Amino acid sequence: MRRIYPDFAYSDAPRAGCWWDETCDICERPAVQGDLRCEVAIVGGGFTGISAALHLAEQGIDVAVLENRYVGWGASGRNGGFCCLGGGMLDNGALEEHVGLSGRKDWRQAEVASIRLVEDLIERFDIDVDRHSDGETQLAHRPKDFAAMQEALAYYDDNYGVQARLTPPADLSAEGLNGGFHGALTVPIGFALNPRKYITGLAAAAQSAGAQIFHDTPATQITRTQNGYSLKTPQGMVTAARVIIATNGYSAEDLPDWLAGRYMPTQSSIIVTRPMTQSELGAQGWTSAQAAYDTRHLLHYFRLMPDNRMLFGVRGGLMATRGSERRAMQRARADFDRMFPAWKDVETPHSWSGMVCIARDRMPFVGAVPDHPGMFASLCYHGNGVAMASYSGALMADLVQDKTPDRVYPSIVQRPLAKFELGRFRRAVMPLAYAGFALSDR
Repeated sequence: MRRIYPDFAYSDAPRAGCWWDETCDICERPAVQGDLRCEVAIVGGGFTGISAALHLAEQGIDVAVLENRYVGWGASGRNGGFCCLGGGMLDNGALEEHVGLSGRKDWRQAEVASIRLVEDLIERFDIDVDRHSDGETQLAHRPKDFAAMQEALAYYDDNYGVQARLTPPADLSAEGLNGGFHGALTVPIGFALNPRKYITGLAAAAQSAGAQIFHDTPATQITRTQNGYSLKTPQGMVTAARVIIATNGYSAEDLPDWLAGRYMPTQSSIIVTRPMTQSELGAQGWTSAQAAYDTRHLLHYFRLMPDNRMLFGVRGGLMATRGSERRAMQRARADFDRMFPAWKDVETPHSWSGMVCIARDRMPFVGAVPDHPGMFASLCYHGNGVAMASYSGALMADLVQDKTPDRVYPSIVQRPLAKFELGRFRRAVMPLAYAGFALSDR
């Protein structure tokens, strides 16, 4: 496999301190041994792949998931647990320029539908995900950002049919949101969850429905055959009529070759405190259980979890080495201390990082891989994959069967991924982009 980061990024090291791993065991599953035949082979055992497997198995399709390490090993088991609106980065003007008014409305409808799908799956399979937060709260890090929030109320009404709520700066402390901000906007859609518990429960449901899930089974080569595809793994060969690529930020340049240069993995890093006392929470004045993020381009995202641990996430390092990982965590801790000075002596024993996946056109791709009959792919959720990846997996289950999806299938995600400039050297643009974002955040 050809990948654009050093081997360190794809090792167990970046997730070694992941808090989620201590909250939920992962079921042991075998690796593929020898030859295996199935109707649909799925490469990747995250939200996309497991959701696709579940929905296929429920329709009686013989499906096998090939996971490089174990279910949820990648971003699906190490993200911040924000089940919220998002998945793409285009604003309404850009959406309408590409796909018109109806296309823009379809995308916004799909954002809401993706959250509803996760809610339905959690309820249907009785998955305990430590759910909390009534929607999501954005916090203004500058006074001018709160002014912009006031104009955003109509946006949420028009696009999502909900009434967002403003919190003036003077009222933040009363709502338990004291972090030096200049106002807040709360959107009553979405919630927070434990992503490892969610993906683990989803995989159990898929397996109960008949899906085969294999651990420690990387697909190292995919070859077109007369009747479909052969997928080479370290200890066997999988033959399938159809293939779904669901590797997102952990994709390879040659699985398939078409993917080369069409996705940009970038790191996001998280630290988690020890459980805090009510006295410590009161000292800072942060007692809200809302899933929150700020208005920076290089945003911070954070939430007080049910056991009073604070999760705090930042955009991570750019080099994906042991040294850059250490520096990213130091930067995360420094930002945490500036935002929550009363907690400067509170330990953060857990820290880890994972890959966010960005598209050149800043929107996900969900569809057939060009010039690869019978192969489909879904990736690039721009740091908001809990809901949108789950939804895209459900879309994949229909598309791989040549069915027109019953769910909203926005035309904007049907466009094949465009190539980044500089090809395999595209990571070189990220330091410049981050520097520009940092300047604009001042």
